[in-house]
Amino acid sequence: MTTFRLPDLGEGLREAEIVTWQVSEGDHVVADQPLVSVETEKAVVEIPSPQSGRVTKLHGQPGDIVLVGHPLVEYDGGDEQQSETVVGELPHGETEPAATVHSSTEGRPKAAPAVRKLAGELEVDLAGIVGSGVGGTITIDDVRQATATGNGDVAGERLRGPRRAMAVAMQKAGAEIVPATLTSSADVTGWSGENDPTVHLILAVAAGCEASPALNAWFHSSSMTISRHKGVHVGVAMDTDDGLFVPVVRNADGLSATELRKTVDLLKRQVANRSIAREHLIGQTITLSNFGTMAGLYASLVVMPPQVAILGAGQISDKIVAVEGSPAVHRIMPLSLTFDHRVVTGGEAAKFMNVVIDSLEKIGGDAK
Repeated sequence: MTTFRLPDLGEGLREAEIVTWQVSEGDHVVADQPLVSVETEKAVVEIPSPQSGRVTKLHGQPGDIVLVGHPLVEYDGGDEQQSETVVGELPHGETEPAATVHSSTEGRPKAAPAVRKLAGELEVDLAGIVGSGVGGTITIDDVRQATATGNGDVAGERLRGPRRAMAVAMQKAGAEIVPATLTSSADVTGWSGENDPTVHLILAVAAGCEASPALNAWFHSSSMTISRHKGVHVGVAMDTDDGLFVPVVRNADGLSATELRKTVDLLKRQVANRSIAREHLIGQTITLSNFGTMAGLYASLVVMPPQVAILGAGQISDKIVAVEGSPAVHRIMPLSLTFDHRVVTGGEAAKFMNVVIDSLEKIGGDAK
């Protein structure tokens, strides 16, 4: 028997959610034939078969979260081993062990030590829980859902796919980043109806990064090192019913307004139909959130490590301002810059913001 385990999927990923099996038990498959589709950080990846043979067992059902190194498929023939398919590469010197659980043959429900510890703290009886994990294993989410009680409350909906990825990412950001927020505004009265706010903002971010490179960087807290980037790779936040997606406009500092619009439109289509590849969801060096297209003026935004900054644009509105000592109605765009104060100073953030404002206000009605 040959056992194929979930391979490393690259970029430090340690788990994936099974979306769809492409084969069934008893099927004869050939090498490189798609076996299963899994979701990792909002992108769906197909994992191919590493060999030809007859599938004797599939491990896991759609919706199951599988750890790297956990069995996926068993084939007829040969000694039990990890097949050679590689979807990504583990960082040098790292390995990922398969999940370890207690067997139900020991007279106890199947659950990992961490799950048993949480159950003890919450006074939850594992014997009364039906495990939703692989092979009936009880998960931490199962224990937490079992604590929902009375007064019309019901067990909460388990987060899946993009919503789960968003929750994990935001939890990491909340635990690691030391945020500070600077707010200001840009006078965009000179903009015509043909102006493109998202494109102008991307260009302004690129200009800000050129003037203040400290914001176009990654901070690696474990090693206390900073990676400063030559190219500006802007993550553009896109809200969907499935959750938040942040596709990347690569080398935004080298693209024209027309090229930026085409790139953003393509990424929007790919996000909408969930065809976006994972490589277009990673590698941002700074993020833009144009939340003003929906509502809001200013915001304390979330910086996603290893990035150190995110710029937000609020809703453009008419404001009365003083012009040469007299009141006048101008179009004002609120701006919010949240940065990681561990590595970005207030002066560096202010310099970035000033250049962003200057870039936006210079566009006027002649922007292309």
